[in-house]
Amino acid sequence: MAIVINPVSPVAFSFFGLPVRWYALAYIAGFVIGYFLLRSFLRKSENGINLSKKELDDLFTYIILGVILGGRLGYVLFYNLGFFLAHPLEIFAVWHGGMSFHGGLLGVIAATFLFAKSWAR
Repeated sequence: MAIVINPVSPVAFSFFGLPVRWYALAYIAGFVIGYFLLRSFLRKSENGINLSKKELDDLFTYIILGVILGGRLGYVLFYNLGFFLAHPLEIFAVWHGGMSFHGGLLGVIAATFLFAKSWAR
C-alpha cells in the first residue's frame, strides 16, 4: 500500500479573484507580530532607546522595505541572474514568486543602518 501525500496548494484563498498565497500570509503575520514585539521592546525605558510613535512607524517602514526589496534583489542576484539579465522586467513580477532570506536579511540590515543614520541627526 503506497502512502499518498497530496501537495498543499500555494494559494490559501482568493480575494476578489486575486489569489492570496500562504507565503504572503506568512510575511504579513511576521510583520504584524514583529511590529508589536518591537513596540513592546522599545517601550521599556531601561534599554536607552527612546523612539516616538512616528519614529517607530518610520523604522518599521524601513524594515518592511528592506525585507521586500532585499529579498527580491537577493533572489535575482543569487539564484537566477542570467534569466533576469535576459528578461529585466521579470524582476518586478513578484507575483511569480522569488524571495531570498539572506537578501531580506541584508536588506533589513541596510534599512536599519539607514534609519539609524537619519535618526541620529
